[in-house]
Amino acid sequence: MNNARLLIKKYFDQHSFVNSSIESFNQFIEQELQSIIEENKLIEPTIIPPNVDSFKIKLDKIWVTKPELTEADGSKRDIYPVEARLRKISYAAPVFLEVSAHINEIQRETFTTQIGSLPVMLKSNFCHLSKLNREELIAKGEDPDDSGGYFIINGTERVLVNIEDLASNHVLVEEASTGPSQFVGKLFSESGSYKIPHSLERMKDGLFYLTFTRVRRVPLVVVLKALGLLKDEDIMTAVSKERQFDDVLINLFEHVSIKTFDDAMDAIAKHLGITQSKEIRNERVIELLDKYLLPHIGLRKEDRLAKAHNLCKMLKKYILVSSGEAPVDNKDHYMNKRLKLAGDLLADLFRVNLKVLIGDMMYNFQRIVKRGKFPSIKVIIREKLLTSRIYSSMATGSWVGGRKGISQRIQRLNYLNTVSHLQRVVSPLSATQENFAARELHPTHMGRLCPSETPEGTNIGLKKNFALLASVTKTTSEQDTLKALKNLGVKLVNA
Repeated sequence: MNNARLLIKKYFDQHSFVNSSIESFNQFIEQELQSIIEENKLIEPTIIPPNVDSFKIKLDKIWVTKPELTEADGSKRDIYPVEARLRKISYAAPVFLEVSAHINEIQRETFTTQIGSLPVMLKSNFCHLSKLNREELIAKGEDPDDSGGYFIINGTERVLVNIEDLASNHVLVEEASTGPSQFVGKLFSESGSYKIPHSLERMKDGLFYLTFTRVRRVPLVVVLKALGLLKDEDIMTAVSKERQFDDVLINLFEHVSIKTFDDAMDAIAKHLGITQSKEIRNERVIELLDKYLLPHIGLRKEDRLAKAHNLCKMLKKYILVSSGEAPVDNKDHYMNKRLKLAGDLLADLFRVNLKVLIGDMMYNFQRIVKRGKFPSIKVIIREKLLTSRIYSSMATGSWVGGRKGISQRIQRLNYLNTVSHLQRVVSPLSATQENFAARELHPTHMGRLCPSETPEGTNIGLKKNFALLASVTKTTSEQDTLKALKNLGVKLVNA
């Protein structure tokens, strides 16, 4: 018993309750910010000066410094959390971006500008308190036992609650509650700003249909042929090398007349009701397939074959589940869930608001060009736009995607109450609906979520808390995962 106490004490001496949240925030600043900039790297205004052939604005490097305060006289100095609380101001750090202008493919103007301020999580790598010892923390007016992991917005301490959601880019096959299909295969494809639901169904006619974005129930075989799997034999092999599925054969016979890429394009266009000329028709269908079909695999022409093979694997799983050879997926199993911590939530917020800032830059540039002038890019960037939008979301709790209550005022009734609030995990399901299965304890909660700490009433089982020794693994990049798989002997399909 004494050994157990000693081990647990040693663990908490070295690990904070909110380590996972702090790591998530650090990863957001160090890696995610730059990847969001890469997604929106090139800006091309539609209206450019008449004497210029091409004009592009490129966003290059982004970085965040330590929190600072700009006084009324314009002077800048470091700010510590205690001053932010007392003066009712935000504990935030400036965000700098390197921007360049390219006229006729030649770089003309390069400068560094502040695009806004970003609230900094206490005790993260970018907080002034992160490297201080107990005596130094006391000297700065801080509680040395305070764990951090929250933000200070307009003098108020606010925490971003962790959101529990279904895993994206992961196929789940379950029994359908409504509709003509007995089973339905679901997949949320998430990549950057894209989050697109896909569903696979088998209708009464025995044919498989795929639904995604504006495309409703298009025959799966037609999509596979449009993606480059034109031979029936290739489709059969991609579904399974070990055996032939009769269900797939029926679908292949049904669409045996589609032999070329153009045939497949025409069939999809006809299904969608696109009646323009062949070039425009093909262009619209190709845009749908490249941008909105499984965007997490890629958005380029080269990624089409990989998308086709992934759809075949999805089809194989669907057939095995519907024939009773594989179990139905359980949405409440924690293997099928993912947690969005503070860093992931801030990444979503920053991504949406950066697009607003870029739209504002484009509008300002084009407005000045219409007057016959050629503006410098420094003039068209409004620093306060991004800052005010981020502060507004963090102060009110209204988040992108229509979610409410993400940012909450931290509860300071006592120390345990504060720790509990920092450890909260919230499900996005509605509290007014029954959702019995989602509220129940699941065996996979063991060691991850506390089995007893949940509120009474309508929120029971939807608001949960981390177990004391639980930690959340960081997101690994796709490149690192592929590298590890290659080292284990996995070969790429299109290699």
